[in-house]
Amino acid sequence: MEQILKVEHLEKYYGTRGNVTKAVDDIGFEVQKGEFVGIMGASGSGKTTLLNCLSTIDAATAGHILLEGTDITRLKAKQLSKFRRTKLGFIFQDFNLLDTLTAYENIALALTITGTPASEIDPRVKHVAEELEIGDILAKYPYEISGGQKQRVACARAIVTKPALVLADEPTGALDSKSSRMLLESLETLNDDLQATILMVTHDAFTASYCRRILFLRDGMIFDEIVRGQDTRKQFFSRIIEVQTLMGGDNSNVL
Repeated sequence: MEQILKVEHLEKYYGTRGNVTKAVDDIGFEVQKGEFVGIMGASGSGKTTLLNCLSTIDAATAGHILLEGTDITRLKAKQLSKFRRTKLGFIFQDFNLLDTLTAYENIALALTITGTPASEIDPRVKHVAEELEIGDILAKYPYEISGGQKQRVACARAIVTKPALVLADEPTGALDSKSSRMLLESLETLNDDLQATILMVTHDAFTASYCRRILFLRDGMIFDEIVRGQDTRKQFFSRIIEVQTLMGGDNSNVL
């Protein structure tokens, strides 16, 4: 398989001399093209800091992050901005849609920013919208659609530029159970049908059960890793709960 992401000896420290916190402590892993990987951990485990480093929002203290062979820890600010626009897709917990634009325009804006030719924008927006079953709401504004629909629009915006890696930060955090399930099924569609490579941070076992592989963080380090393999999602969910129990985490979320 083709390697998309390689993280080597990544470290992120906060604080001053004598009062240093290791938010990320010598983490290393790889993600192959077309994988759907989850990152789990309790509050303070380092998962959000790790995501911030991978997304270039935060600079690593030490180590290397290679995306499609490019070491993003060595890029300058202007290079990072371009890299972020062309190589990364983002799905946030709070959607981050522009209220003054329709769903169609929110998705199309991502293509406009990357300099996509005007003739390609309409077919690409409609293709992704069809995959995510939001074609009937493209003319509506964010305030006219549900939270689940907003998040699927956000998914479409993240994937329409064909990024190397989609980063999802607690994407179901603001959704009810029905909308969460619909969104997770949409992410599966992006992964299965469009071969999107997805890295998702979540604290929720139900959400994580849709992934194909999970890295568990504790105290800024990788505590464990499990692969779904041939397990059903329910079987994988049970394995996730087992690891959470070993970690002393919250296992109150059930199918």
